[in-house]
Amino acid sequence: VQLQASGGGLVQAGGSLRLSCEISGRTFSTDVMGWFRQAPGKEREFVLRIRLSTGMTYYSDSVKGRFTVSRDNAKNTVHLQMNNLKPEDTAVYYCAASSTPKNSRYYSTASGYEHWGQGTLVTVSS
Repeated sequence: VQLQASGGGLVQAGGSLRLSCEISGRTFSTDVMGWFRQAPGKEREFVLRIRLSTGMTYYSDSVKGRFTVSRDNAKNTVHLQMNNLKPEDTAVYYCAASSTPKNSRYYSTASGYEHWGQGTLVTVSS
């Protein structure tokens, strides 16, 4: 499984960006996709996840109501729409995928994912 993230860039506070993550080599068991972010000097932080088979989503409190994740299974792509961006959203954003079933609480941690994309930088200026 390989992941390719794209769509990062520079935006002013209050603006919007859309990130995409294309999945290749996906198997039937690759069912949960997550987005994480890592700001300079900070640990990697869970942002949200989506179950590809059902579309069920789960968001962290820090992005709930501003970020929306969707999937296009025909194109093996997951999109992350980010609205009302804030300077504290500045980070490298990573998409990740899990191919092994596990208790759902592990999908909010980096250790719950076996496959990672290369990351795309989002910078929000004040």
